This record gives sequence, structure tokens and C-alpha cells, in this order.
Amino acid sequence: MRIFVGFVAATVLSILLVAISIWLIPVPAREQLVDTEINIKRGAYIARISGCVSCHTKTENGGKPLAGGVALSTNFGTFFTPNITPDERNGIGGWSLEDFARAVRHGVSPDDDPYYPAFPYPFYASLNDRDIADLWAALQIVPADPTPSRPHDLNFPYNIRTGLKLWRTAFSTSKQYEPDLAKSHSWNRGKLIAEGLAHCGACHTPRNAAGARIAEKAYEGDPVMLDGGSSPAITASALRATGWKKSDIVRALKTGVKPDGDVFGGTMGEVVRDGTAYLAPAHLNDLATYLLDKE
Repeated sequence: MRIFVGFVAATVLSILLVAISIWLIPVPAREQLVDTEINIKRGAYIARISGCVSCHTKTENGGKPLAGGVALSTNFGTFFTPNITPDERNGIGGWSLEDFARAVRHGVSPDDDPYYPAFPYPFYASLNDRDIADLWAALQIVPADPTPSRPHDLNFPYNIRTGLKLWRTAFSTSKQYEPDLAKSHSWNRGKLIAEGLAHCGACHTPRNAAGARIAEKAYEGDPVMLDGGSSPAITASALRATGWKKSDIVRALKTGVKPDGDVFGGTMGEVVRDGTAYLAPAHLNDLATYLLDKE
């Protein structure tokens, strides 16, 4: 009996020590942003391309712009996007610019809680201070909505948010954008769009059992996406092998119509409708340039 009690006590102590160790893992600190001249129109463009509008606006049942509530069903449970209107109580009206920058670029809330990686913050690490300030300013002019953010409905143990610190330590993939000086300006701008704002790899890269992207298989497609769907490979070789040309990519991302006359459906249809359709012609060309020559 004593041996059993001792075993239980040792197990409980071990679990407690592990929990404390995870809790003590630090999160990124707030950073002071460099003052920039605000361009709200540019910020609204960033909000469109980065998916803020599509992910945080529940279009059915009269959902208000950026009031959240969009569901993402996964094997881990269901995630619901939060209210990011300027409402003081239920939105982000009580945040500072520095709070917003840390949330977007590092995935950490003003209360120092890590966000789930359903929020593609690793891709937004490439946003510079001007991008963040413009985006913040654009969000501030959206009508405030008092709709409370709906809590995630996650299975155990994924509902223990502190455990995300351990996940971040093991799988964090945030990195700053680095241009390739051997490539053209258009190619590099396309890379910035694909690997930053448009976060193409979030859907077109397979994930492991823990929901983390498998970096060495970037853009190879995901047969089992988090929402239960699938995405095709969009590596340069895969696109060329299936006959895609630059003009085809530009037209498809603008209109949703593929070279064979079929149209994008599901998630990709929403990406085009709410995001890439708003890209400037030059930026569509840049993105196509990068996608066809990124290997």
C-alpha cells in the first residue's frame, strides 16, 4: 500500500512539475513600434489580403463585419474567430497598438495567453511596423459591435491553453521575411504576399498529428486539411506539370475561374471572393511570378 501511495504521490508531483515548467515558458514581450504616417486605405487593403475580413465576418445570418463567430471544425474541436471590431468590452477597442502588434506577429493576447495556431500568426511575422499601424488604423474605423466572442469548443487536452506554450516551443515556425537578392523585385514581392499576408502555405502545406505544418513539404498540398477538406500541391513543378501559366494564375485568383473553365469551390472559393480578388493587378502578377518559380 505504501509503495502504491508513494507511486501516486511521485506521479502527481511529476505532473505538477511539468505543468509548472510549461506555465513558466516565456511568451514574446511587447515591442515599441516605430512611428509611421498612417494610411487607412492601405490598412484596409492589408485586411482584405490577409484574411481578416473573411475569417472574422460571419456572412450568414446577418453577421456584422469583423464581429467574429466564424467556425472552423477540426479533429481537435471547433474554433470560433473572435470579435475584432473596436468594441471596448467584447472587441479589441481596449487594446493598444503594441497589444495588437504582438497578437498579430507573435500570437499572444494582451493577457499573455498564447493563441491557437488556427490563427495564422506565423505568416504575419513578416508584417513591418508600417503594415501593423495601417492595419490597426483601418480596424479602428469599423463600426464597433458588442457581440461577445464565442469560446472555442475543443476536446481535452487541447482546451488547456497553457499547453500551447509547449506546442510553440516544439513547432513554432514564425520567421521574418528575407528577400532573395538573386531574384527580381516582382518575385520577391510575390514571395512576401504568398508567405506573409496571403498565407498560402497555411492551407497548401500538410500538417503533422499535432496540427503543425511540415515545413519541408511546403506547398505540396494537404490531403487532410483541418476543416476536413483537401488542397492541391501548388509547388512550381506541380503547377507547371498541370499546365498552369502566369496568366492562368492571375485570372484564377482574380475571378475564381480555372484554366479548364471550372471554378474554385469551398475554402479556395472564399479565399478568392474575400481576398485575392481584391489584389492589385501588379500584385497578382507578382504572386503568380513567385508561385511558378519558387523552387
